[in-house]
Amino acid sequence: MRGQEPITLPPNSEPEPDVVVARRQSDHYLSAHPSPKDILLVIEVADSSLQYDQQTKLALYAEAGISDYWLFNLIENHLEVYSEPVQDVQGNSSYRLRRLILPDEVVALPCLPDLSLNLSSVFPSYPQQTQTSAYSGTTQ
Repeated sequence: MRGQEPITLPPNSEPEPDVVVARRQSDHYLSAHPSPKDILLVIEVADSSLQYDQQTKLALYAEAGISDYWLFNLIENHLEVYSEPVQDVQGNSSYRLRRLILPDEVVALPCLPDLSLNLSSVFPSYPQQTQTSAYSGTTQ
């Protein structure tokens, strides 16, 4: 696992994702940054960078063939899970599958299916007052 360190994408891009899960390398990637064949999962955490991460970075990772891309959307408090990179007839890269994982759900890591993440420990819960007032407003 690597945090905010460069990865190497063709033809000559070196983005610095928030987290990368990469295959174990004997030299711990001291001789070269991980490339798409090494990368098991890319994770971005986004608030102000949300649109950039949903469009530019998503296309970049899909074009490189990175099989799994997770985007923690801090604006809408959910996890966006992208898998199966594809290229359309115009040559635009994206992902075939997009799943939204809600803050109260659990998700398994695609590269380590025996490990899961409970999103309630990641996303802040809504204040009880907000929930109570919202419900009382609809029942009156």
